[in-house]
Amino acid sequence: MFTGIVEELGEIAGIEQLGDAARLSIRGRTVTSDAGHGDSIAVNGVCLTVVDVAGEVFTADVMKETLDRSSLGALRPGSPVNLERAVRADQRLGGHIVQGHVDGTGVLLSREPGEHWEVVRVSLPPDLDRYVVEKGSITVDGISLTVVSVGSGGFTVSLIPTTLRLTTLGAKQPGDPVNLEVDVIAKHVEKLVGAYAPPSTDGQAGRGDER
Repeated sequence: MFTGIVEELGEIAGIEQLGDAARLSIRGRTVTSDAGHGDSIAVNGVCLTVVDVAGEVFTADVMKETLDRSSLGALRPGSPVNLERAVRADQRLGGHIVQGHVDGTGVLLSREPGEHWEVVRVSLPPDLDRYVVEKGSITVDGISLTVVSVGSGGFTVSLIPTTLRLTTLGAKQPGDPVNLEVDVIAKHVEKLVGAYAPPSTDGQAGRGDER
């Protein structure tokens, strides 16, 4: 599990294509300081398993499913990436509960600079819209952010100078893809409530009804 608090801005050191998968080599001084084989590190919000560590570079295998559902397939050597190690049980949960399981991708639509922050608008896939609420949490490229507004196929977030300086969102431009993970609690609540849904209007009973 992660918190969405990015520890450092790393970079892709190399990419090895493996047919229906890829092996990424990723440079990050902080996350490799205590990393070992089998550890979990979030790369742009995607939970990857460490295969090997050599100095400040670790390698991780990415299967086709992950390449298809995330923006990792668009990375190139030199691409900056947000890095976060899995949270320990004795640490503060500074952001929100982040699994590192990307739900889909969005596209950065616009940036509106302010005096002390910047408002960024991101597109939202239709199947994820119901999980995103104003003042709720969402993960964008592994960054825990608070939703400012939702509507018209997208949502906005406000980025403080620290986020702009220390994460990939500082350099993203309109048209760039981003990984999205919605609040997992919302998905669990939806499934639990659905089990006790009332009868539908077509006369069919809900799952919680006796026939």
